[in-house]
Amino acid sequence: MSDEDPAKPALQLKSQKFRDAREKDWRTLSRALDRLDQGKLNSFSTDELLNLPVLYRSAVSSLSMARSISLDRNLISYLQGLCARAYMGIYGPHARFKDILTGYFGRQWPDSVRRIGPEFLLSLACLVIGIVAGWLLCAGDQSWYSALVGEDMSGGRNLSASAADLKKTLEGSTDGLAVFSVFLMSHNTQVSIFAFALGVIAGIPTALLILHNGMLLGAMLWLFARQGLLVDFAGWLSIHGTTELLAIVLAGAAGFHMARRIMFPGNLTRKAALVDAGKLTGSVMLGVAIMLLLAGLLEGFGRQLITDTSARFGIGAVMLVTWTVYFTQVGRRLTLKFEEADHGRA
Repeated sequence: MSDEDPAKPALQLKSQKFRDAREKDWRTLSRALDRLDQGKLNSFSTDELLNLPVLYRSAVSSLSMARSISLDRNLISYLQGLCARAYMGIYGPHARFKDILTGYFGRQWPDSVRRIGPEFLLSLACLVIGIVAGWLLCAGDQSWYSALVGEDMSGGRNLSASAADLKKTLEGSTDGLAVFSVFLMSHNTQVSIFAFALGVIAGIPTALLILHNGMLLGAMLWLFARQGLLVDFAGWLSIHGTTELLAIVLAGAAGFHMARRIMFPGNLTRKAALVDAGKLTGSVMLGVAIMLLLAGLLEGFGRQLITDTSARFGIGAVMLVTWTVYFTQVGRRLTLKFEEADHGRA
């Protein structure tokens, strides 16, 4: 008497018939996926491209049937792998790294900044108000300077410093450039991150943080102005400040945008509005990180190596004009095309 399970030959026969009826399509789909993996998308004819989703759905249907009638495990494993490959090949992302970079810098980043324009103006207003307030407070009572500018931040630029001492701090130095650059970049990065992250608390902490940084800057402007060094200090600041301050203002604007979408979600739920705002501000903050990195290089190297005030003003002005043109002009046509396409689909 044989110990072989009588159900096994029957199952193998059923699986073989199932395979014979559909294997041609599976092999066609598999060969097409091989061509996709080899980067030969351009070699596909229109009919072949249109047939790909049909083959994919056929394979998924086969997998569903194989599972429902309990065919052999090898066949089910093969179909699972084929369907997974087909899904990634047909519906997965195909953008190359170069295309991702081009899309981000050529449209997504400047478009995201333009879409938070009102919040940008609010953040900029907070910074300007802070600068004016810091100057006026110190002009009215110089003890405010020590309260606003801590010893670590002042770096010898204190009330007892003479004009010669202050002017010396504006001169270039190549000592410890890397350490100095990393310290300042770390500080500015923290300010930007907090300005963004604190926006979810109704935007009030973001406003206070931007105001405080503006007051700190206003106090230092006052200190140098009273010694007749306002122009020199402005040049010293501008070489990196036009990039750095713009990055901080953008981070504050991103924080304000998060606050606005949470408080006024419109037709969306608050959760959906927060997700929507997160995508937009995430794009802005990635750009802010790039700007802070660039500002760190200008701060740590350019400002120390370039000591001429006119040259410092020139570089700062070029950076400001470059950012202004970039954020206001780049990607506008592509954005309009995307919007027209969206309206067409709607």
